[in-house]
Amino acid sequence: MAGATPGAARKGPRHVAIIMDGNGRWATMRGRPRLFGHHAGAKRVREIVEACPGQGVEYLTIFGFSTENWKRTQIEVAGLMSLFRRYIQKEARALKANNVRVRFIGDRPGLDRKLQALMDELEEMTEGCDGTNLTIALNYGGRDEVARATQRLAEDVAAGKLDPADVDEETLPRYLDTRVLPDPDLVIRTSGEARISNFLLWQSAYAEYEFIDTLWPDFTAAVFAGLIRNYAGRDRRYGGVKR
Repeated sequence: MAGATPGAARKGPRHVAIIMDGNGRWATMRGRPRLFGHHAGAKRVREIVEACPGQGVEYLTIFGFSTENWKRTQIEVAGLMSLFRRYIQKEARALKANNVRVRFIGDRPGLDRKLQALMDELEEMTEGCDGTNLTIALNYGGRDEVARATQRLAEDVAAGKLDPADVDEETLPRYLDTRVLPDPDLVIRTSGEARISNFLLWQSAYAEYEFIDTLWPDFTAAVFAGLIRNYAGRDRRYGGVKR
């Protein structure tokens, strides 16, 4: 599905991707450790997931931990890994009860085995859900994803499964982590930063962007709804012009 030619016009976004930034700053502003902000941000995820059906959003992809985040302090990284494990254990039943299908993207082998096992279990538990599709990017980087996809593609070429002459812009998406997902229509970044931070580089070629000042722990369902309305008012031409 990823990489497909944009389809018929639609008022609201089918797939929203969010770079959830500002947790650490939110905590620092309150005189608390950065991990306090990450815990507050994790709680906000549930509200946004639950808001998706009412906004017509079928797919939600959130950036949980990037391949570059390993550069943070050992204490913060360890705290984040513990938070991810706790989040999965705590939210699993609620996600299934709300008919949410969960997937994870990123370099999974780079994560600890316990976390990997929990990720596998949650994906299996929600496999039959057909409501909101929640994709969580953990140990994810857009360039890393493309490199891994290219390696798998090259292996198929070497094995004679793929003719190099048949490789085009529709081929690579079949090897990406997001191969079963539609491309994002709207990418949101919170906290006032105006960069994409190596997130869904290939998939976001035609996405609309919203860079907002709100820190992620303050990102409410009402703010989300406002951005959905903004998107609906945009004129998406995909390189064409109105006749």
